[in-house]
Amino acid sequence: MKRLNLILNGKGGVGKSFFAVNFIQFLKDKNVPFIACDCDNENSTLKRFHSEAEFLDLVQPRGLDAMIRALDKTDLVVVDCRAASTEVFFDYFDEIDLQSALNAASAALTLIMPVNQEADSIDQLQRIVDSLKSTCGYVVLRNKVHNDTFTLYDQSVIRKRLLKELGAKEITMAKMQPWLVEELSHKNLTITAAVADGQLHFLDRQRLQTWQRKLYAEIESAAELLLPAKS
Repeated sequence: MKRLNLILNGKGGVGKSFFAVNFIQFLKDKNVPFIACDCDNENSTLKRFHSEAEFLDLVQPRGLDAMIRALDKTDLVVVDCRAASTEVFFDYFDEIDLQSALNAASAALTLIMPVNQEADSIDQLQRIVDSLKSTCGYVVLRNKVHNDTFTLYDQSVIRKRLLKELGAKEITMAKMQPWLVEELSHKNLTITAAVADGQLHFLDRQRLQTWQRKLYAEIESAAELLLPAKS
């Protein structure tokens, strides 16, 4: 079974691209073949860190075809969806009859949905699930960058539906120290590259490796929804 992963939440600033950069590095470090796609041509974070990522032009009528066609070449396609693009994907799914298209490609779809402590990010989850229902798998990414608590999400109806009815998985992305985020962004380095580069003090390299190890463990805990079956 091939897999198409969309990192999707219509709200900006919830951690889509930050997770995408690190998820792609996980695939590289684990030697999992993949094709990565970036939907944001203006602020292309993913392509800045992983230059091989392909652009998907959401303006073109057939712009999203490339992510489905990529499944002819690999068993795993990962798409970093830009903010406010949810409706574009919904319209596209209706146009191609998503379930039939996935069946024809022998693929499963997983939506990786970052959430934080804000109500808007949770409302986006509700919209996505109401539209796609059981057509896909769901992985909720609890992003701790701004807060360790997720009271609104934990008490939400949508969380109960995701976990009890739709077999969703939850994973957590810990907060990274701000100076490390700035250093990585300034040099366009992934954690793996920054550690190998050796320019950071060994204590900061330790911090990065610890953060990365925790995230990788979280990813592996949801491997059945994030990776092709044979991986």
